[in-house]
Amino acid sequence: MFEAIRNNKRIAQVILAVLIVPFAAFGLGSYFGDGLKSREIATVGGTSISRDEFERALEEQRSRLRERLGEGESADMLESEELRKAVLDQLIVQRALALYARDMRLSVSSEQLQQAMADIEGFQENGQFSPKRYHAWLGQARMSPAAFEAQVAQDLLIQQLAGSIGGSSLVARNSAHRLLVAELEERVVREMRFPVAPHLAGIVIDDAAIQKFYDDNPARFELPERIKAEYLVFSEEALRSEIRIDEADIQKAYQDWPEERHVRHILIEVAPGADAAADGTARNQAEEIAAALRAKPDGFPAVAREKSQDPGSSEAGGDLGFIARDGTMEPSFEEAVFAVKQDEISDPVRTRYGFHVLQVTAIQKRPFDEVRDEIVNRLRKQALGQEFNEKADKFSEMVFNESPDSLQPVAEAFGLEIRRTDWIDRGTDTLGEFRNERLVTSLFDDDALNQHHNTRAIDVGVNVLAAARVLEHETARRVPFEEVRGQIEAQLRRDEAMRMAREEGKTVLEALDRGETVNNAWSIPRSFQRFKTDLLPLAERAIFAAPFAQLPTRVAAELPDDAYVIYQIDSVVQPSIDNDDPRIAALMGQYGLLLGQRDFESFLTSLRDRYKVVTKPIANRAEE
Repeated sequence: MFEAIRNNKRIAQVILAVLIVPFAAFGLGSYFGDGLKSREIATVGGTSISRDEFERALEEQRSRLRERLGEGESADMLESEELRKAVLDQLIVQRALALYARDMRLSVSSEQLQQAMADIEGFQENGQFSPKRYHAWLGQARMSPAAFEAQVAQDLLIQQLAGSIGGSSLVARNSAHRLLVAELEERVVREMRFPVAPHLAGIVIDDAAIQKFYDDNPARFELPERIKAEYLVFSEEALRSEIRIDEADIQKAYQDWPEERHVRHILIEVAPGADAAADGTARNQAEEIAAALRAKPDGFPAVAREKSQDPGSSEAGGDLGFIARDGTMEPSFEEAVFAVKQDEISDPVRTRYGFHVLQVTAIQKRPFDEVRDEIVNRLRKQALGQEFNEKADKFSEMVFNESPDSLQPVAEAFGLEIRRTDWIDRGTDTLGEFRNERLVTSLFDDDALNQHHNTRAIDVGVNVLAAARVLEHETARRVPFEEVRGQIEAQLRRDEAMRMAREEGKTVLEALDRGETVNNAWSIPRSFQRFKTDLLPLAERAIFAAPFAQLPTRVAAELPDDAYVIYQIDSVVQPSIDNDDPRIAALMGQYGLLLGQRDFESFLTSLRDRYKVVTKPIANRAEE
């Protein structure tokens, strides 16, 4: 076990698994807004997780999986119910951790934030933080500095929280010393085998014994209830060929394309939870800076380098690059950016970070050729979404109300192919290419199974609906005796042969323990270490659990359908390990990480109790 731990050089990341996938560019503040209650799919401590938030997180995870896996390899995973459940659980865990951080008044200092950002390799040039690279990345990601820094601060808070809990488990040096000795201990072993195979030929099982086994074990020969089904899939993809984007619509969209403003700012930080006096002091300082800059606006970059407390932009003279009105910034900040005139110095603007003094140095709209593809994609996506929403309602209505006894009219109306399945067992979650427990379960409901009605249209993916219908049904049934007679006979013969090998081996083992000589031959001696053997786990456990105060000592193990084996331990060699051996410290750390993982998992469980979690089915479009 410990060898396996040692080989996993990144095992510490298991404890911080909740941080592996950053889902969206939002900070702690966005967790606690009102949200869209009508579209929430879960609540954590009274705060909502909306369907839109879930869909963004799901798409982010899918994008990451596409990068890591081949297209064919990832297809099933991307649409799996397991992925959807994992993403929702991830959001719930993150929300609970954020609530806990808020309630404990945990915060990240500007120094910690600055260091974390400086350590991001993508923002470095010649080993040093590069404001140019930082702002180039922000522009490419179309993310405001405030949103990105909020995300970094959030991750730092949760990392600190996870690290403090997961890193608090201590392992005593003496315990680690004993574990290392046990791991490196060598046992020299010989074996004597009593195989099953030689006994099989002479064994005859009568019909009565076979019938009795069949009668006494009904559950072993029961087949579950099962169905065959047909189904329809209605998705955005099915509508893609119908969408046409007119050039006039593209030109009109460009006329409405938002302008972008080149902004620089100076931040006077206010710590979270600061009192009114600290807030007033920061405001006064920001007002003094604004007044001084109005007298000399060209001095903005120099003042920003000297006085701004924003680690991401101060070295660049407060430069935030071009900003669009896209909702990625706090509303007060965005409103001020688009209210101030070019070259004008703003009044101090309050955000959760403190007070900002702003200056807009340029106002522009990106060239048409540069944004045309983006406009087309946006219009196509809007048109697809609108078309899907409109037709999804009709699809759902036809499937369940207008044509409940057949999928054929719906298929003809929407130009869809009716697909068919093989047998589906009750209790499984797969129908065709989809893994969706809700869809499969609905086929075993009375309405579908006995009334022969279509299921409702059920959401099985992002803008993907499926409806199904039972074609054939078989109740749970017992496999006929004659079909399994041969299997039962073979199993009873193996069981009897194993009993005979066991009795033969036990007789020899008792004779050896009495000190008698036996005719059976031992194998050549072999040396084994824990976790470094080619033995079956049953045999390995028996050998290394055996006491060795008096040698030789013998133990036995039954290897199913193979042999009864006696193992004789002739010698045990324990290594001499100094107390200051570096491997002890390494093992203490590795074992401590495992204990830390256990503690962190327990902590997450307690958070679910502390912040009541309520999840709701992810409704399809027709049910919203």
